[in-house]
Amino acid sequence: MIQTTPGKAKHPKALYILAMTEMWERFAYYLLAGILLLYLKDNQTGGKGLTEKDAADITGTFLALIWLPLFIGGMIADRYFGYIKSIFIGGSLLAAGYLGLILPGNTSMYISLGLIICGNGFFKPNISTLLGNIYNKAELKPLKDTAYNIFYMGINVGALLCNFAAAYLRNKYSWGWAFGAAGIGMIIGLIVFGANLKHIREGNVRKPAQKEDMGLGSIAGYVFVPAIIAAIVGFYVPGAVFHHTFMGSPSSDAFVFACIPIIGFFISIWVKANKEDKRGIGALLYIFAVSIIFWALYYQIFTGYTLWTDRYTNRTINSPVLRQGADFMGLLQEVNTEPRKVDSVNAQLMPVVDAGGHIIQTMGPDPYFQNLPKEKWPPEGHGLKVANPELYTSIVPFFIVSLTPLLVALLSWLRKRKREPTTPAKFGIALFLSGISSLVMFFAVLSVSSIYHDKVSPNWLWGTYFVICTAEIFLSPMGLSMVSKLAPPRLTSLLMGGFFLTMSLGSKIAGLMTSSWDQFPDKKVYFLIYFVAGILGSVLLFSRIRTLNATVRDKTGEA
Repeated sequence: MIQTTPGKAKHPKALYILAMTEMWERFAYYLLAGILLLYLKDNQTGGKGLTEKDAADITGTFLALIWLPLFIGGMIADRYFGYIKSIFIGGSLLAAGYLGLILPGNTSMYISLGLIICGNGFFKPNISTLLGNIYNKAELKPLKDTAYNIFYMGINVGALLCNFAAAYLRNKYSWGWAFGAAGIGMIIGLIVFGANLKHIREGNVRKPAQKEDMGLGSIAGYVFVPAIIAAIVGFYVPGAVFHHTFMGSPSSDAFVFACIPIIGFFISIWVKANKEDKRGIGALLYIFAVSIIFWALYYQIFTGYTLWTDRYTNRTINSPVLRQGADFMGLLQEVNTEPRKVDSVNAQLMPVVDAGGHIIQTMGPDPYFQNLPKEKWPPEGHGLKVANPELYTSIVPFFIVSLTPLLVALLSWLRKRKREPTTPAKFGIALFLSGISSLVMFFAVLSVSSIYHDKVSPNWLWGTYFVICTAEIFLSPMGLSMVSKLAPPRLTSLLMGGFFLTMSLGSKIAGLMTSSWDQFPDKKVYFLIYFVAGILGSVLLFSRIRTLNATVRDKTGEA
């Protein structure tokens, strides 16, 4: 047990069991998220060979959809299954989905991604709710924010390790082996959870519905059926009527249209809430809306920043010791200048297409050399070993794991002096920092004469990931804590799903922006848009900070 505050209150063993379970689930998820775009656009080593635009669209849609069903998974747990059974259902679907990605063919891929999306809907909101329920004891309530920080730090160990496994397995064997590792990791997580149920059963408390709450059948009629109809309309109508899509692709239009009745459902919860609940739900919805901006910036890690890493970052390892160690561990991929069929690109590295819109193929070196000065090319007949792009994604959980104890210590120090930022203020700080993270990338573009003729130091990625991770530590665990504080007990898991819905919308925006990557020849403009968005989000939060603080204080006795 870890003593964190004066007195007798200590973190229960359940915290570490749930963190370990979530660690393996995050191992699986972030392994897939880190390589999905790379897999979809790979045409050299057994990937799908899609265009970068289509790969970004599919990746963004998947990252969005995986968060979309969380609110219904939370409601089913609240009303019917309970949290433990829902976690087992979700984990089983997730394991089946990851293992299914091993199978060849597009049909099996889409079915597997669908299983992962459904499984996440049952798994993700309910394990967070279990933790919140356990910390609703009077003696544990003061530790709730810290518990979510520890929980968040623990699960990011899985996100840190997964990309090393992915790089090794796809370098040494194939993409399928990497996907299989995700499935095995999920199974291990379920075993850990099932073997320690005695420590977590106390959190499996279902709350009775109130007369103003909609039943599952009503939700199907008011939410799901309209969402499905809206998705069908969005997929077919814009192209048929207007001869172009609104959001860049039929799938994106379908997603945006489907979100409209779901967002309307959450607004209706606030409208129909009684006076006691309305203020807390309203505060949550406001924070949710602004949080979308943060997640749009954050999920560039798996979309825009993955492209940046793959195309513009110098991935050679200068240290001989580190290079030899990484090579020994199978974490380096070899690129060479031997001519092979590659996509023809223009001066801005945009694919050149023929009259029919098909990418023109040409003979050339590995695409890595397209913006590497020739004096840096290896001698003819020799290869160059560079780090896999997904390895840079592990910078994010590395910072979360290493920075969280420092932040917890800092906040504890401030708390003792009664100067700790309130939970809503932490959201505002996170939005501000997320904007600054994009400003770092703005300067990364300026660091070379042209990103189309020379590659950029990976230090810029380290810098922007440091800032965005600091922001994430402020926002993500605090979001879980905020829902636990402000949501009516019977709606906790449902509104936990609402918080994850903000990730869905933000990740879809990130995918849409990345789909438009080549429409920004001057990448400084791309990053400036995100910088302005982050600062605007911070202003929106701090403009309502007094009201938000008062709401939290009224509900919990402290802000």
